[in-house]
Amino acid sequence: KETYFSRTIAWNLVASYYEELPFGRCGLMTAQEPWSGHYKVEAPIWITAHTTQFTQPGWSYLQVDGHLEGGGSFVALTDGLGNLTIVIETMTHNHSKCIRPPLPHFRVSPQRATFYLRGSFYFLKTLQVWYSRLGFESANSSLFEQLRPVNVCRGSFAIDLDVDEVYTLTTLKTGRKCGCPEPPPPQPFPSNYKDDFNIRNPPFSEAPNFADQTGVFEYFVNGSDPGDHVFTLRQVVIQRPITWVSDADQTISIIGNFQWVNLTVTCDIYIEKPIDGGVFIAGRVDNGGMYVRRTKGVFFWVYADGTYRVTSDLAGEEILMKGFSGVRHNAWHTLTLNIQGTSASGLLNGYPLWENVTISQPSNGWAAIGTRSFEFAQFDNFHVEAR
Repeated sequence: KETYFSRTIAWNLVASYYEELPFGRCGLMTAQEPWSGHYKVEAPIWITAHTTQFTQPGWSYLQVDGHLEGGGSFVALTDGLGNLTIVIETMTHNHSKCIRPPLPHFRVSPQRATFYLRGSFYFLKTLQVWYSRLGFESANSSLFEQLRPVNVCRGSFAIDLDVDEVYTLTTLKTGRKCGCPEPPPPQPFPSNYKDDFNIRNPPFSEAPNFADQTGVFEYFVNGSDPGDHVFTLRQVVIQRPITWVSDADQTISIIGNFQWVNLTVTCDIYIEKPIDGGVFIAGRVDNGGMYVRRTKGVFFWVYADGTYRVTSDLAGEEILMKGFSGVRHNAWHTLTLNIQGTSASGLLNGYPLWENVTISQPSNGWAAIGTRSFEFAQFDNFHVEAR
């Protein structure tokens, strides 16, 4: 028995995360600079509009063949009240691939397609036409343009189709490509950035610009603190969750500009887990998302047992230096990480703890904070300065 399926996968709706993370700009639109307010209305918005502006919940797909002789496909929908919308696409194979599963080969070529309407649609006289062409090679795209209506004669009409095009033909006259206000110009992340997390009633739980890759870092009111660290940022996931991909065994939240090379990261830290608890600050962090387990960078760790390590990986296995720090849990300490060229150094509470550690890779990356495991820990007075 032949079955009929039609689907559109839009993931994610708005790409609001650092572009160098996996799946950068893979949204209907991009808004990844909250510090500047810049955003970009991407092509998927207008391709989606070919369907969403000319249908509503409750419309039904008509049972049609759906295949074009020269390659490509179409669907037809109706509201059951006499309105009809036909959406046609002629995307070539190379421009139709998804990350999974593999796409069987097919060919699409320019063609003249003739459509035949039946039933009550036989008596239609005209259909409104909206058009998009995606210029993958030339970067010269036409997006959601209204063309002259097509005439329907005795229930049929013909239309010339090229490759990588989308057409909507519809009885509805409500389509509209509204003009978007010009967004603020893009700006790099501030090279000198501070956050003391002093927000009594935050409108949301997470601090701006931090991007949690494993774990969750939330605003926290530390009621037991005498005053200097009442409002902090706390890692709150204490049990490894069931994950979509393989999360790291450590928690990590990144921030800043992936292109940063030379930088100083300073942060007050508070280890809550005794014995084997630990936290880090880091620079030149090069990965996240589904690749977070392989993340490299310069990581400055302190542990509740009074030791410290400097590693070139989030897993903490590639040790560059280690020693005794005197850090204990349930006490505030200030960590500072300096990275300059091929050398790194670290300070504890303003005094040098280690220095002249040679680093080679990565050559650039974000700043970050995190914990040794899924454990409670607090961070305050975060400051990063890139040079």
